[in-house]
Amino acid sequence: MTPEKKFSAPEWFALVFGLFLGLCIWKFGNPVILDQKISAPVSVSEFFNYSWPPHWANWIFWPLAIAGVMLAFKNPNWRWPTTHWLWLLPLLWFGWQLLSARQTVDADLTATTLCHFAACVMCYFFGAFLFGRQRALNFLLVGILAAFAFCLIRGVDQRIVEFPQSRQMLLEGQRTGWTNFPPDLFAEMKRDGVIFNTNGVDVISSKILDKFKSGRVMGTLVYPNALAGLILLLFPLSLTLAFSGTKNLRPIVRACAIALTLFLGVAAFYFTGSKSGWLIAMAMGGVYLLRLRWPAKWKIAAVTAIAVLGLGVFALRFHHYFAKGATSVEARFDYWRAAVQTAASEPLFGTGPGTFQHPYARLKSPASEMTRLTHNDFLEQFSDSGIPGGLFYTGWIFIAFVFIGRRLWKSQNQIISAISLGLFGWFVQGLVEFELYVPTLAWIAFTLLGYTIVLAANNGSTEFRPPTKIPAK
Repeated sequence: MTPEKKFSAPEWFALVFGLFLGLCIWKFGNPVILDQKISAPVSVSEFFNYSWPPHWANWIFWPLAIAGVMLAFKNPNWRWPTTHWLWLLPLLWFGWQLLSARQTVDADLTATTLCHFAACVMCYFFGAFLFGRQRALNFLLVGILAAFAFCLIRGVDQRIVEFPQSRQMLLEGQRTGWTNFPPDLFAEMKRDGVIFNTNGVDVISSKILDKFKSGRVMGTLVYPNALAGLILLLFPLSLTLAFSGTKNLRPIVRACAIALTLFLGVAAFYFTGSKSGWLIAMAMGGVYLLRLRWPAKWKIAAVTAIAVLGLGVFALRFHHYFAKGATSVEARFDYWRAAVQTAASEPLFGTGPGTFQHPYARLKSPASEMTRLTHNDFLEQFSDSGIPGGLFYTGWIFIAFVFIGRRLWKSQNQIISAISLGLFGWFVQGLVEFELYVPTLAWIAFTLLGYTIVLAANNGSTEFRPPTKIPAK
């Protein structure tokens, strides 16, 4: 093997870290604040088929983090290649989380959340320090995209096979008095709330039947909107690689690879039934078209067509939901109102990282369903860690995307453009979801954000070499 083709230490680290992030897609798709609610598997079957407690991820992440820090410090001449705000703000944000933690209303929730936030910041700097060249990115993506494909397959299977079969099995079991169920399985389903006793009769939970009837899939993640977020983040990159990475294959093989990628991504996304995801996907399509070197009138026509077609399908797809009163939209407005009230009453330090459920239990509308998270990552920072914490986080993300947009808007590198587009969609979804608190989503997103920041500083070149000193202003 020639010296040029030997694997470097950062490339080996990228491969291992990417495999770990793939494991996160498979097993750590629940919010960290639910750590105490996720039971550890007690059998081989549960170990492979069920999600794992989120804190298990720390046992793998932090040893990897130590190795990553050691690799980063092996290059003593490394300097941050762009505006200081993009390394200072994440550190200020996390530092303020530590200060806020001293005033928390729930020490256990805050400790769990702080550990997760620390990992988010570490992933961001790993993306910048260690994965700034194309070969390292290729190794990183091996595990991520393999697990992403598995998650999509699982999601499509849930809609086509698993949910209909499970629903039929439960209805048949209830009809026969559960005599066709093994005692261990029956006891497990009662423990998990799938079956409960009412008036002396064991019946199926109506929530479970509604879930199977709706057909909304979640793949390996906590719920359908989380899967939609993962698709928004990774599908543009997956589709780009399907086109660009198969050019040397036989035409029929290439066509099959592209068709399979399209089918899995589009079908799984459609089956999530994510309303916010649909609108964000439309916005992403519009951004992509505006970047193209087409005449202005063509761009306007194409964006208009996407808007009309997308909104038309949206109206048809979700008309039953709006006919019922759009309850989840009303609920989110109640969450956000409570977050604003909490930030106003605790403007300096909030109630502590990850603790929104406590003030919300006191401030919620009587008609609203209880929630643990704000369903808005940005508002939650203001509520949980005060106005400074919210400003540090919002400023970090805003400046990052302004910088990326200005540097990469006209870039012809399709891989970098796809990553940037996916990040844009994911962070926008953070305005209506809690993606920041799901390790699977947040760790991948911040790793790719750090990578993109450095590539943007290098004007899109994948042959990045860190500067030995900061350029004079």
